[in-house]
Amino acid sequence: MKSDAVKKGVERAPHRSLLHAVGCSRPDMAKPFIGIINSYSEIVPGHIGLRGIADAAKTGVREAGGVPFEVNTIAICDGIAMNHAGMKYSLPSRELIADSVESVVEAHAFDALVFIPNCDKIIPGMMMAAVRLNLPAIFVSGGPMLAGRMGNEETKIDLNTVFEGVGKFASGKITEEQLAGLEEQACPGCGSCAGMFTANTMNCLTEAIGMGLPGNGTIPAVDNRRQVLAREAGRRAVRLLAEKTCPRDIITFDSIYNAFVVDMALGGSTNSVLHLKAIASEAGIDFPLEMINEISKKSPYLTKLRPSGEYHIEDLDLAGGIPAVMAEVKKLLKLKLKTVTGKTVGENIEGKRILNEAVIHPVAKAHSATGGLAILFGNLAPEGAVVKKAAVAPEMLVHKGPARVFDSEEAVTKALMNKQIKPGDVLVIRYEGPKGGPGMREMLTPTSILAGAGLDKEVALITDGRFSGATRGAAIGHVSPEAASGGPIAAVQEGDIISIDIPNYKLNVELTDREIKSRLAKLPEFEPRVKTGYLRRYAERVSSASTGAVFGN
Repeated sequence: MKSDAVKKGVERAPHRSLLHAVGCSRPDMAKPFIGIINSYSEIVPGHIGLRGIADAAKTGVREAGGVPFEVNTIAICDGIAMNHAGMKYSLPSRELIADSVESVVEAHAFDALVFIPNCDKIIPGMMMAAVRLNLPAIFVSGGPMLAGRMGNEETKIDLNTVFEGVGKFASGKITEEQLAGLEEQACPGCGSCAGMFTANTMNCLTEAIGMGLPGNGTIPAVDNRRQVLAREAGRRAVRLLAEKTCPRDIITFDSIYNAFVVDMALGGSTNSVLHLKAIASEAGIDFPLEMINEISKKSPYLTKLRPSGEYHIEDLDLAGGIPAVMAEVKKLLKLKLKTVTGKTVGENIEGKRILNEAVIHPVAKAHSATGGLAILFGNLAPEGAVVKKAAVAPEMLVHKGPARVFDSEEAVTKALMNKQIKPGDVLVIRYEGPKGGPGMREMLTPTSILAGAGLDKEVALITDGRFSGATRGAAIGHVSPEAASGGPIAAVQEGDIISIDIPNYKLNVELTDREIKSRLAKLPEFEPRVKTGYLRRYAERVSSASTGAVFGN
């Protein structure tokens, strides 16, 4: 066992002495040491309930004959970090999480791991660490938040309702008192925010990729089944060690492919592209962006969850969850792949079916014959851009309009609040990419203001930054190369005509290649916005969003 490095032999007597100090008995020294990698935090709603998940997982480890050791890593709440300088740290925290997990696991020589994430960057950060370390590992999330309700109304609400409420207030559609009511009722307790936003997208895809048990993505945080799941995850970690099954046996090109098929069926967050690319990169897997469009063209869109529809993750769970979705698209899946259950993908979904066809449509009645995400290419995005087409109104799938150019999220938010944006405009928000931001901020505030004001069906947004999974409308992110790296988006000027054709995967500005090149040549060299600390080091090392915004060599 790997843990023998800290507990076996006469020369390890000092090490064992320290292990006795944390509660290990002499018989424990013969058992496998299982790291419980928890991201518990009192500031993150999705993570405040993770102590109970960790306790259940540790019980499962002990039942299976292992010795659990709980350690922690950081977590950032994107909702709280949104629309201020704090959001610059959200995506960069993914790399910190991966590095910190690697450090603590290698330093203490754990034999196997149980990962307990729940929110956006924590899930892929831990997944990257799992692939890097390649020790037997399993994931169990904290589960989704229940949707809120406003007074006696039957309509469910969530965090995105509040963000959109800001836009409604700004446009005079609701009062400040009504907005205050929304904020008090939208998030009724612990869990990852209730819709198919980034956190729940990634938790569902962890299940689809084979690293989480069935139910990992959808069982609500407050449901007792979540504790049962965590306990089983602890037991499985010990068994995975005995079976010698490691993450790289599970995370392969084909399992990433499966994840994207499920992502298309769910209409998941655009950030899934960024994170699955990063996980693939960590595993040494080349998964080209063009392949995502090929998957999208043949993968039906089956579930309209918030922000695209009115259903929430709790509804998806009651409708059969991810196993039911996977069973419905099984003809598109690689069914013989290993998973942490000890069974194959096909065995995991055998006999599963849709329990509510209003929530999960059968393929014959799909919302769309093609998937919920699209990668756009063109002279504005030679290396690609990402859009959640499932959340785009039909009238905005093809759009042409004049560019309104902003060099920061703050600038476009001010223009929106001051009602300076007209129907038909195409908002271009640049210098918000991985290097330029730095940190590639999510822009839920401007998209929510648009949606709240009813302009999401008339105004498009394009950015080298990214969007929250809660975003809806023609919001096109991850434009690559980014402005800070001299990408064509830096050449766009006020009034330039931008053409969007989502069905045909096109994003262009009506300029010749010569005009773009000439304008770029006249621009001054980009001056980094942050001069000190982690963000400076991050900006120096991070790669393009088209490669997952991972660290370069």
